[in-house]
Amino acid sequence: MLLAFDDPGASLEAAGGKGMNLARLARAGFPVPRGFIVQTEAYRTFVAAHELQRKIQGAIRGLSAEDARGLEYASEKIRSAFSAGTMPTEVAWPIRAAYESLKDTPVAVRSSATAEDLPDLAFAGQQDTYLNIIGETEVLKAVVHCWSSLWTARALSYRIRNDIAQEDAALAVILQEMVPSEVSGVLFTANPLTGLRSEVVIDATFGLGEALVSGQVEPDHYVVNSLSGEIASKAVGDKKLSIRGKAGGGVETIAEHASKRQALPDDQIRQLASLGQRVQKEYGAPQDIEWAFAHDRLYLLQARAITSLFPVPEESFDPLKVWISFGAVQGLVGPLTPLGRDTILHFAAGAARMFGWNLRHEEIDVFGIAGERIWIKISDLMRHPIGNRVFAGALRIIEPSIGQILRLLAADPRLGAGRGRLKLSSLQRLAHFFLPILARAVHTLFDPEKARADFEAAIEDRLQSSQIAPADDRFGRLANILAFIRERVATAFPFLLPKFIPVFGPSLAALNLLNEIAGENRGLALEVTRGLPRNVTTEMDLALWDTAATLRADRAAAGAFRETPAGELASQYLQGTLPAGAQTAIAHFMFRYGMRGVGEIDLGQPRWREEPAPVMQTLKSYLQIDPEHAPALLFAKGEQAAREAVEKLAAEARKGRAGWLKEKLVRAAARRIRLLMGARESPKFFAIRMMGIARQPLLEVGREFVEARTIDRPGDLAFLKLAELDSLALNEPRDWRALIAERRAAFEREARRRQVPRVLVSDGRAFYEGIGSETDTADMITGSPVSPGVVEGAVHVVFDPHQSQLAPGEILVCPGTDPAWTPLFMVAGGLITEVGGMMTHGSVVAREYGIPAVVGVHQATTRLRDGQRIRVDGTTGKIVILG
Repeated sequence: MLLAFDDPGASLEAAGGKGMNLARLARAGFPVPRGFIVQTEAYRTFVAAHELQRKIQGAIRGLSAEDARGLEYASEKIRSAFSAGTMPTEVAWPIRAAYESLKDTPVAVRSSATAEDLPDLAFAGQQDTYLNIIGETEVLKAVVHCWSSLWTARALSYRIRNDIAQEDAALAVILQEMVPSEVSGVLFTANPLTGLRSEVVIDATFGLGEALVSGQVEPDHYVVNSLSGEIASKAVGDKKLSIRGKAGGGVETIAEHASKRQALPDDQIRQLASLGQRVQKEYGAPQDIEWAFAHDRLYLLQARAITSLFPVPEESFDPLKVWISFGAVQGLVGPLTPLGRDTILHFAAGAARMFGWNLRHEEIDVFGIAGERIWIKISDLMRHPIGNRVFAGALRIIEPSIGQILRLLAADPRLGAGRGRLKLSSLQRLAHFFLPILARAVHTLFDPEKARADFEAAIEDRLQSSQIAPADDRFGRLANILAFIRERVATAFPFLLPKFIPVFGPSLAALNLLNEIAGENRGLALEVTRGLPRNVTTEMDLALWDTAATLRADRAAAGAFRETPAGELASQYLQGTLPAGAQTAIAHFMFRYGMRGVGEIDLGQPRWREEPAPVMQTLKSYLQIDPEHAPALLFAKGEQAAREAVEKLAAEARKGRAGWLKEKLVRAAARRIRLLMGARESPKFFAIRMMGIARQPLLEVGREFVEARTIDRPGDLAFLKLAELDSLALNEPRDWRALIAERRAAFEREARRRQVPRVLVSDGRAFYEGIGSETDTADMITGSPVSPGVVEGAVHVVFDPHQSQLAPGEILVCPGTDPAWTPLFMVAGGLITEVGGMMTHGSVVAREYGIPAVVGVHQATTRLRDGQRIRVDGTTGKIVILG
C-alpha cells in the first residue's frame, strides 16, 4: 500500500504525478524532505469497501464543465460519502506504522492524482493539501480528505474540459516531513509569461508557500539570467502576512509588515536559480518548482513541467532563430499527423530542387516541428538583404499579424535583419527559376484566356496519368502507395508552381495597379474580386447548394434532412440507405469533392467521403435558406457588383491627367483579375486530389493490417512517418501499436490546445498577438480587413465544422479556415478569424460571396461569445460589440 521515495516502483499509476516526481527528485539526490507515498491502490480499496464508485457515477452523470451549480452539488455529495467512511484496517495499519517511523514529526499531507503534474496537464491546485498535521488520528483523517478532494468541483470541471475519463481517476497521498519554512515560494526555470528560456523567475515570501499560491500575499519577484547567473531584476513585494505552523498542529496567519525587507538575500537567490537549472537538466524541460528555506537549508518540495510554455523546434540564444506558423499561413491551427508532416516536408524538398538544391526532406532546415505542427524558419530570410524586404511585403498579404510581430523582432541585434551577404550562387538559383516564369507571365498578360486554359489542362492531364501500381499482398500494396506519395503527391507543387505563378502573379500585379489608381477608395478594387469565375472552391460550394436544391425538390429527401440528425444521416449515406434521391445527389457531389475535408493539407486527416457528417450539417443549414437568397443569386450579385466597381474605377480614372490611358489600364487590369485570380485555389485542390488518389488505398491496406492485428484502426497508418511505413512494408518487426498509441495521444493532446503562437523564437519566446492586441477596447476589436462591407449579427464561435451547424445570418468566428470551411460561408452573415491575410482561402471566398470579413483578430474565439450581437466592418477591419 505504501512506497518509499527511493522505490523505483513509484510510477504515475501507483504514486500519482506529484508522488512520481518527488520520488524521482529524491532518487536523483535533490534535497527532498523525508516521507512516503500512500499508493492509489489504497484509494481504490477505500472506494471499493464503501461502494463509492456507484455513488460517484450517479452524482456526476450528465455533468458539463459549465454547470457550476451541478458541479458543486455533485462534489458535496461525493465528499460527504467519503467523510462518512472508515478506513479499512489493511490500509490504516501501514500508514500508522510509517507515520511512527517519522517519530511523530508534523507532516504535510498532499494529494497526488494520476492526472496531475504531467508534461501536458498540470492539474495544479485541483486537489487539497493539509499542512502541519500531528497525530495518527489527524493523519488518517487528512488522507481521507485528500482522497475526497479528487472530486472537488474544480477537479471535476478540469477533467471534463480536458477529456479525461472520470472513472479512470485515482489518487495517491504523500505524507512528508513538514518543513518549518522561514521563506518559501515558487521558481520557474523559464519565464512563464514570455517563454524566455534564459530567465529564471522566482517569487518568494515569508513563512509557508500557501500564502503565495492562494494569492493572499504580494511576494518578492526576482529574475535571474540563467546564462550568466546574474540577478537581472528584483521587485520587493509588500508581504503583509505569512502563514506558519502552530505548535499543536494546523496553521495560522500572522501579520508581517515586511514590505521593505527582501525575503531572500542575493546569494540564496543565486543558489535557488542554480538548483532550478539542475532540476531542469534532470527532466530535460523547463520546470515549475516549489521550494523552501528552513534554518538556512534549501528544500525542494515539488517540481512539475511548465505546461503553459509552447515548445520550440530548437533552442538557441545567439544567433536567434525565428519560425512562423505554417498553420497560420494555411488557416489551419490544429496539429498535423506524422504522415501529414512528412508529406508536406517532401513537398518542400521538391520545391528546393526547383532552385537547384537536391536535398532529402530530413535535410531541409527551413522547417521545424513543435507542438505536432510545422514551423517555417524565417530568420535566414530576414538576414538576407533582399529577403528581408521580400518577406515583409509578402506577409502584408498572407498574414499581417505575423508581419507586425516580425517587424518588432527585426530590431533585435542578435537577429541581424538585413545584414546578411548576397551570394552570387543565390542570384543564379533565383534567376534560373524566375526568368522562365517571368517570360511565361508576359505571355499571360498578352493572352490570359489561353494561359488559364493551358494551366487547367496541365492539371487534368497530370491527374489522369496518376495511378498506383497493383501488388499481390498488403506489404507490396503499401510499398506502392508510398512510392506514389513520393513520386506524385510530394511532387505536386514542384510540378504546378512554375505553371501557377505565371498565371496568378499577373492577377496580383493587376490588383495592385487597381489599388494604386483607386487611391483612398481601395475598397472598390477589392469589389472587382467578387464573384470570380472558375474558382474551384466557389464551384464546390455552389455544387453543394445544387445538391441541397435537389433535396428540397424531393419530398422524402427533404423530410429526412429536416427530421434526422447529421450524424445519423452520415451513417445512412455510408450504408447507402438514404432516400434514393438524396443518396444519388450526395454521391454525385462526393465523386467530385469527397476527397476534401477539414485540415485537408494533412494527408492523415479524414475526408468527407469517410466522415460525411459536416456535409450533412451544411446541407441541413442550406435547406433553411430561402431560395430567393440562393448562393447562386448572391454570386450573380457579386459579379454585378464587380462590374459596377470596374465602371466606377474607370470613371474616376478618366477624370485625371491622361485619363484615357488610365481608363484603359483599369479595364485591362480588371479583365485579367477576373480571368486569372480564380486560379488562386487550384494548386491546393490539385494537391488534395492527388492525396485523395493515395488516401483511399491507404485506408484499404490499413484494414488489411488491422485484420492481421498489426494495428488497431485503418487510420493508424497516418501516425507513422514515411520511413516507418517503409519498414512496415518490409514486414520489419516492431511494436507498431505502442508507437501509434503514443503518437495519437500527442496529437489529441495538441488538438485540445486553443491558442497557438503565430511566431516562435529560439530563446523560447512565443508570440500570439494579432492586429489590434494593444489598441483594442472592451467594445472595439480590430483586425485586418479582407472583404468589404458592413453586417450586424449574432456571434457563433466554431472550433470544428464537423460539430457545428450555422444558422443563416450568424457571424462565423473561428481560429482559421481552409476550403472545407467555406460551405458555411453561404449561410454566414460575416466572417472573423484569428489567423489569415488578404489571400488566404477564407478571405478569397468571403470576397467572392460579398461576406464582410476581418482576419488576424487577436483571440477572437475567446473574446467573442456565442449570441453576442456585433457589427463587422470588412472595409476598415473594425468589430463593434453591440450587446
